Amino acid sequence: MRKLLIYLKDYTKESILAPLFKMLEAILELFVPLVVAYMIDWGIGYENKTLVMQLVLALVGLAAVGLICSITAQYFAAKAAVGFATNLRQALFHHIQNLSFTEMDTAGTSTLITRMTSDMNQVQSGVNMTLRLFLRSPFIVFGAMIMAFTVDVKAAMIFVVTIPVLFVVVFAIILISIPLYKKVQASLDAVLGATRENLTGARVIRAFNKEEEEQENFRAKNDVLTRIQKFVGKFSGLMNPVTYIIINGATVILIWTGALRVESGALTQGAVVALVNYMAQILVELIKFANLVVTMTKALACANRIESVFEIEPTKVLTRQQTAAAAKDTAAKMAEQNEHAPVVEFRDVCLTYKNAGAESLTNLNFRVNRGQTVGIIGGTGSGKSSLVNLIPRFYRATKGQVLLEGVDIDDYPLDTLRDMVGVVLQKAILFKGTIRENLQWGRENATDEELMEALTIAQAKEFVDKKEEGLDAFVDQGGKNLSGGQKQRLTIARAVIKKPEILILDDSASALDFATDARLRRAIRDMEDAPTVFIVSQRAATVQFADLILVLDDGCIAGSGTHEELMASCEVYREIYNSQIHAAKGVAAHA
Repeated sequence: MRKLLIYLKDYTKESILAPLFKMLEAILELFVPLVVAYMIDWGIGYENKTLVMQLVLALVGLAAVGLICSITAQYFAAKAAVGFATNLRQALFHHIQNLSFTEMDTAGTSTLITRMTSDMNQVQSGVNMTLRLFLRSPFIVFGAMIMAFTVDVKAAMIFVVTIPVLFVVVFAIILISIPLYKKVQASLDAVLGATRENLTGARVIRAFNKEEEEQENFRAKNDVLTRIQKFVGKFSGLMNPVTYIIINGATVILIWTGALRVESGALTQGAVVALVNYMAQILVELIKFANLVVTMTKALACANRIESVFEIEPTKVLTRQQTAAAAKDTAAKMAEQNEHAPVVEFRDVCLTYKNAGAESLTNLNFRVNRGQTVGIIGGTGSGKSSLVNLIPRFYRATKGQVLLEGVDIDDYPLDTLRDMVGVVLQKAILFKGTIRENLQWGRENATDEELMEALTIAQAKEFVDKKEEGLDAFVDQGGKNLSGGQKQRLTIARAVIKKPEILILDDSASALDFATDARLRRAIRDMEDAPTVFIVSQRAATVQFADLILVLDDGCIAGSGTHEELMASCEVYREIYNSQIHAAKGVAAHA
């Protein structure tokens, strides 16, 4: 939690003023029993109506000033808590965005969502409650005890015994509750993970008639969460009854002792009422403090979970980032002097996913020159997507080097690297908004003419023109109101509008027919300042005319070269090509 407090530094003033005004309110509240005692002894006891009215007005004045102090304290506490949560959420989101896919895969999507939402809200509530009550409640408790001594020393000894017992009970419950709330949040992660899987895979679940099994699985996880939460709730719920028993027991003893001392003339009736009021104040504050303890316990557990995300570091630390710009400039000059200098080069590259038993990519070596089109083909699970994911540094090579314009990609600042590379991933993801807004993710200041040019290249202009709103046509979250082919073409246009030096199409034309696919590749090749293109595909026809074809087999390069060279020398490529050609002929003959 301490490491997270740096996000509260912008609200230092509010963090000081909030408890300060609460303390002022508490001081005023401590004077109320004395005023009441004075009213009973000297006003009501002597039937002095004028004094009674004056003291009533004094009580109203104390209440009014106390209310103003309370509202002011609440304002500053809320401002500090919300500002703290905003800064923390932005920092956490920025940190998550800087993690590679390896760390995201390890942490898990549901876990990161929980940290950004539920955990963050708990921490915000904890900060708010702490600023308002953390000093006020103990101050009232000990202040009431001190004020009791000013009334009667012997009766005040009851406070001296009661308060330590209460604090022992409160802190014992705190110490036991904190680890239990951690288990609650962990169980919540499991429920959110199951929920996310069921929602994203709803069609698959229905296709395989697994609804009842998934319901049972969800019910089991939910039952675990419910049981833990009930147990923690029951344990935390002990706070109120235990404190009530102790306080009410102390109140009974106090009244009995006060009655004896009043009878002996050592104490006045107003003094007894004041002592009982102070005991009541302690009871009220301890109830508030009990709620504060529960909130703080949850907040501390959630803060530790958020902190654990911040502790996740990228697989490699960028040790030479400061010199990356200069290194890139040097590489660019070298490329200008030597037109054959490779844009992308893999040197003995290996990739092992975290916690995987074996390498996914092994000893990859190849060079790609500027403007070339590279086709990557292979069987399912051969490592095609893993290879292209190394170029924008979504994953980092566990061995070897990936060079971009002669410079190790680890030397590039992430923003610089991602500006150079445009990626269209396997799954076409669009965001809620208009077509224009989605395309402008590629380049924010792109004009309508440039957007239409990108749509033309991506073979998407035709269906966009048919929409009445054109570029302002609405896109549902995830592009649910578009077909698979339309989504793929829009994601390709989004990458093209960026005008990257390297364009990666990771099986991003699988929903397109062969004719549209061919037109797309031709349009990309005919672009002004055409990028170096990496095309990942299961179709041999898609990569057939590439300048360089890489054939992957179980994470290794089984062959590389042009189509003609591979047909002559690579058994794996020949099998893929012949099987698809024969299949296509069979379908045509059947038709």
